[in-house]
Amino acid sequence: MTRLLLGISAGLAGLLLGGTAFSADLPGKFPGVTIDAKLIGGQQYEKLYERIPEWEKLTGAKVNILSKKNHFDLDKEIKSDIASNSITWCVGSNHTSFAPQYPGIYTDLAKLLPKEEIDAFVPSNVAAGTLDGKLVMLPRAQFDVSALYYQKSLYQDEAKKKAYKDKYGEELAPPDTFDEMAQQAEFFASPPDFYGTQYAGKEEAINGRFYEMVIADGGEYLDKDGKPAFNSEAGVKALDWFVNLYKAKAVPAGTTNYLWDDLGQGFASGTVAINLDWPGWAGFFNDPKSSKVAGNVGVKVQPKGSSGKRSGWSGAHGFSVTENCANKEAAASLVWWLTNEDSQKLEAAAGPLPTRTKVWEWDIEQAKSDPYKTEVLQAFQEAAKNAFPVPQTPEWIEISNAVYPELQAAILGDKTSKQALDDAAAKATQILQDAGKL
Repeated sequence: MTRLLLGISAGLAGLLLGGTAFSADLPGKFPGVTIDAKLIGGQQYEKLYERIPEWEKLTGAKVNILSKKNHFDLDKEIKSDIASNSITWCVGSNHTSFAPQYPGIYTDLAKLLPKEEIDAFVPSNVAAGTLDGKLVMLPRAQFDVSALYYQKSLYQDEAKKKAYKDKYGEELAPPDTFDEMAQQAEFFASPPDFYGTQYAGKEEAINGRFYEMVIADGGEYLDKDGKPAFNSEAGVKALDWFVNLYKAKAVPAGTTNYLWDDLGQGFASGTVAINLDWPGWAGFFNDPKSSKVAGNVGVKVQPKGSSGKRSGWSGAHGFSVTENCANKEAAASLVWWLTNEDSQKLEAAAGPLPTRTKVWEWDIEQAKSDPYKTEVLQAFQEAAKNAFPVPQTPEWIEISNAVYPELQAAILGDKTSKQALDDAAAKATQILQDAGKL
């Protein structure tokens, strides 16, 4: 955990032109420069961008945000830019799951920023943003692994505790396995007003959840030779978990169209009992201005699958600078600004996990007087022990885009789970063959 989540050193060295590390004090001076940027948008990401005007004032540069979209739509836009040879912008949001798809378009930040600043980050996060020896992404305070949020009052309700014991012969307690989570979701559900749980049902979101549950159920997504292996007994069990919850109406009917913001708003609305979700929502869920469950939120480590392993799909958000950028030094300064110690404290204060060592230390210290934040950090520190990335293939997102409609087909009852997974595996195999990987 310490290796995974902890690093900042003091001095801020600065800016040398010509592709070497900065020699003037960061953030530097760039009067008259405009940096075009394409950024991820959404509730948990927006607060950080309020720091951009301060960077503009300090540097004399301007930031022109061309796009602000969820990462799935941003990914499509970036691929369109690559196809049309129109990478004319400088700074882009990136993610460890998406970065392997973009070989060559992003520059090496290690040549633009002081070594001591890069060394200030958690080594594993820097490693995840390094491809073919190039640091293509500097991580923001958005290290992601999921833990379980739940409404505490449901587990304190004496009538519910008795009814659950009478029905299942077990004590009602926050679930520790996915089987228990599904059972409790069905128990708590009272559609259309209240649901036991929910899940994101499209794009990489559903494929990523499916992937981590295949691992938790003892299977493989890709085997040792890189061949799709998720159409297995473990894969069918994992997909059946989603299918059975949907059939039981324990999840909202629209869940196959949900992405992360829908889940965050759903749990905050007070109409969902249990929610497997990211750390960035922790502050939002416990804020009475945004959440009807504020003061009633419990958080614990993510559940185990049938193999005894916990799920742990993880990654990190960050920012990259394009090779085509005419002002790489200014762009790198902006990326540093959005990931520096002050920026990471700003994001971490709302729940997201930092990627700088000193900010982790600060975050833990701050939580001592806040029982909820302490519970959140303890849960996510435990969750992070089980973290694992997506398969490290540039075709991951392309495979996800082929697989998720098949997962949806099974959830909606149009195919059996085995049929859907066989069809998905055939599509994924073709993608990898076309890429020369098989």
